[in-house]
Amino acid sequence: METAAAQELKIKTFKELKRTHTCGELAKKDEGITAILNGWVAVTRDHGGVIFIDLRDRYGVTQVVFKPEVVSPEVMQKAHSLRSEWVVSVKGKLEARPKGMENPKLTTGEIELLAESVEILNESKTPPFEISDETQASEDVRLFYRFLDLRRPTMQEKFKVRHVAALSVRNYLHSRGFYEIETPLLMRSTPEGARDYIVPSRTNRGKFYALPQSPQLLKQILMISGFDRYFQLARCLRDEDLRADRQPEFTQIDMEMAFVTQEDVWEVIEGMMAALFKDTLNLKLTLPFPRLTYREAMNCYGTDKPDTRFGWELADLTAFGAKTTFKVFAETAKKGGAIKGLTIPKPPEFTRSQLDLLEETAKQYGAKGLANFSHEGGELKSPLLKFFDEKERKEIVNLLGLKEGHISFIVADRWEVACTVLGRLRNDLAKRFKVIPENKWSHLWIYEFPVFEYNAGENRFDAMHNIVTCPYEEDLPKLDEGFSTPLPLNDPAHPWGHIRGYQYDLVLNGSEIASGGIRIHKRQIQEKVLQILGIDKERAERMFGFLLRALDYGAPPHGGIAPGFDRIVALLVGSDNIRDVIAFPKTSAGLSLMDGSPAEVDARQLEELGIRLMDEGNSKGKK
Repeated sequence: METAAAQELKIKTFKELKRTHTCGELAKKDEGITAILNGWVAVTRDHGGVIFIDLRDRYGVTQVVFKPEVVSPEVMQKAHSLRSEWVVSVKGKLEARPKGMENPKLTTGEIELLAESVEILNESKTPPFEISDETQASEDVRLFYRFLDLRRPTMQEKFKVRHVAALSVRNYLHSRGFYEIETPLLMRSTPEGARDYIVPSRTNRGKFYALPQSPQLLKQILMISGFDRYFQLARCLRDEDLRADRQPEFTQIDMEMAFVTQEDVWEVIEGMMAALFKDTLNLKLTLPFPRLTYREAMNCYGTDKPDTRFGWELADLTAFGAKTTFKVFAETAKKGGAIKGLTIPKPPEFTRSQLDLLEETAKQYGAKGLANFSHEGGELKSPLLKFFDEKERKEIVNLLGLKEGHISFIVADRWEVACTVLGRLRNDLAKRFKVIPENKWSHLWIYEFPVFEYNAGENRFDAMHNIVTCPYEEDLPKLDEGFSTPLPLNDPAHPWGHIRGYQYDLVLNGSEIASGGIRIHKRQIQEKVLQILGIDKERAERMFGFLLRALDYGAPPHGGIAPGFDRIVALLVGSDNIRDVIAFPKTSAGLSLMDGSPAEVDARQLEELGIRLMDEGNSKGKK
């Protein structure tokens, strides 16, 4: 047992080692002071007996120098022993660096700490990769040693931006009258487009909670409860296939407002984004943001999340194709399809084999083929040229905006296919030929989405975005028309395929960063929408009874939006992977390499929950 004297000595030693400054705050104005710095050894250098170390903490790096003529042999011996990532406390006097030896890359680059003493607080094994801005380590290695990866200055800077962004959001929304209210992580399962993570209840055997895919229904309940303006930096969990911009758990800026139109929601979000960009990047955004309807975006760019930092808008040749004798164009137009074109400057290296490869890519994207026209040496060239007379050729050039040295690609198919294929090729080619300008921010509202989209595989209509999206008032009669029409569900003229909704997305540089809508606030309309989606009254009551009951008790008109916080921060720090801005992310297989989850649990825990695992044979129906 330690004596009181020994304990007192430890306390005294701790007080003596306590830092007086961080490694990023000292400057030339502080020359001559005595300071104690704590941190990690980033780099050690032996210059003929004089030892230099770069000492690093969250705030920066300070150079420390150990000189034999200044310190005792014992201190020099300790200095010689220091290695990368050892944790040390150094006491010394601040001096200006010799003239010509300054480091302009560091905020502390004009000074150094002349060490008087050093204490080793903890040693470190040799790290599996260098703790620096650049690393050659694979992502799996970095995630396994995430506690080391997060030490890298570039990672620390990303999480500084994340913190500032969160603070900016909270301050702005508070200034606009929002309450921050937490919603539960254990709730009932409700279908929202992805699988739920389910949690068994120990006290209610055979029943389960679900982890929320979003607080959607709960935030509507808050509006019905009279809170008027709600927000939350909400944790959302979805059991879905992962990729660079998806995680099983993520954060969204969840918001809802009562007595608002979509214009009101847009105005609040634009102000929030302006504050966020000013606080994080010191950039001033131009407001209001441009707007396109869903059909305008698809027709112009082939996607509902277009990157508008560059041109290359799609052209429409459908009316032209309908009056030609070229069978593919004429039949496509006759069947209600579309003929779309994409014109770009033709790169010199665009060979025949590359054109063939591009056509194969278009087929993989869903097209039946990919036609092309080019303008070279004052002549129009194309394998299809023989199908058009001179007048038609001139019209093609005019419609495509085809100039000397340009090439156009054409897809004739269903409208959705023609737009989507060329939209994907537009993005592919822009990245390939590096035409997208850097350091440019292009925000864009997309609105007037269809409420429903036809699911050919299931021969039914699904919600395009959200089961609670309110249809446009003038389209409400189509809800009932769809039940009485003799048209089959797959008929393009079916009323349900032409119902527009108050649904909107905010797009930034080709990424959807927010999605929202004005909600249904009347029970009878909500029940009709659920019925169209194949959810009868009994099932609706079982799954959404609490929301439907609430709608019966004076629900106000309300709407909201949910910007994806991780995705926004990733864009702000110049990353294309949201794992870079999530402290402890999962891999694309849903694994946490650092702590080894998911993992088996003790048999007793399963027994308490009334769960028995099936072996592979039993799971396939074998005994």
